[in-house]
Amino acid sequence: MNRSIDEINEKISNGEANIYTAEEFKKLIKRDDAPGFDEVDVVTCGTCGVMSGTAAILNFIVSEPGEFIRASEVYLNGVPAYAGPCPNEWLGSVDVILHGTAHSIHDDNYGGGFLLKDLLEGREIDVRVESADGKTIENTITMEDVTRAQIVGARMAFKNYTAFTNPNSEEVSSIFAAIPLEGNLRGLTFSGCGDLNPLQNDVPQNVIKEGSKVLVNGAQGYILGNGTRSSDEKPNLMLSADLTKMDPYYIGGFKTGQGGEVYDTVAIPIPVLNEEIYNNLLITDDMVDIPVTDIKGRHLPLDSTDYGKLWDDYDLRPRYDDSKCLTCDKCAVEGICPTNAFTRGRLNLTYCFGCGMCANYCRHQSFKMNTGSVDLTINGKDVNVPIICRQSDRLRANKLSLKLKKMIENQEFKL
Repeated sequence: MNRSIDEINEKISNGEANIYTAEEFKKLIKRDDAPGFDEVDVVTCGTCGVMSGTAAILNFIVSEPGEFIRASEVYLNGVPAYAGPCPNEWLGSVDVILHGTAHSIHDDNYGGGFLLKDLLEGREIDVRVESADGKTIENTITMEDVTRAQIVGARMAFKNYTAFTNPNSEEVSSIFAAIPLEGNLRGLTFSGCGDLNPLQNDVPQNVIKEGSKVLVNGAQGYILGNGTRSSDEKPNLMLSADLTKMDPYYIGGFKTGQGGEVYDTVAIPIPVLNEEIYNNLLITDDMVDIPVTDIKGRHLPLDSTDYGKLWDDYDLRPRYDDSKCLTCDKCAVEGICPTNAFTRGRLNLTYCFGCGMCANYCRHQSFKMNTGSVDLTINGKDVNVPIICRQSDRLRANKLSLKLKKMIENQEFKL
């Protein structure tokens, strides 16, 4: 039995459609209470994590017309942005391409992801332009000075990713850990939202195709096609949406052992057009394998596990007990928190990513958060490795999936 997009849209307009978020649907599956094919019209799936392929194309005004011929170098809060491709001669405005992974020349931990969040939150941004005619123009801008801004994600929403641990004796700095990862299997770090991920629920891509509408950080956007490094085994997507319409809660910076990175949140609707699409949605975390590799490279496999063992019923956010805080001269948590959610003795849950670093590194156990551990066999030995850092956030993924569900129900998002 098949149904069409038009038929589902008609049911939505009549208020008769059955729409579930992936989280809602998976909970029903795990309780052996999943609705049948005839009872499901749409499932909204989401993922949130560090997505290094993120870039922004921006145009903004930095001076009165005639002050400089064109920009050759541009820095936003010290973060280099690539001038062009349009020269904008004598107009006082610049076009730039900003990489989410670009680092400030002043602070390696501040980069494109943090800058984009600051812009969206209305903060003033320091701009320095080095012009082709030898001038230096310095100014400040806010989002109100940005005339156009578009996010293009070269590779986003990976179907599946990798977990890392360090079997070596020395610590290793990597983009896959929030700080240099200690050796001797001190901890495990991983990415991926498991059975919530859109591509994990549509194998092969029956409905997630070029031209499909999505939510990128809360803004309606489109799939441009499969992303760079995409493969049949590990597909990812190239996405685009208007930066100015994004919600800063869903995008930001994430500090790693190699400096600042960028995280994004993506939600995609899966219209249940036939039973094959429905059956693909029945996947659960315990059915989604994830390789565990040496932090020195994804080409160095050690073992494998599954997302059920990584996410299970573990906490998604920490609890902070300020009565246990001994106000250290140098707060370990403030220094390592990847999203700067803990500053001056306060935990800002709006910035919190649920990575688990605070609970694993606070010297006085001021933070409580069960992030779990995983049993592995490495070099012939059975070991239990604690999960110390998540580079994906199921809470944000769930929230954007719920937002998408409500937008579809309210006919603000048309399939």
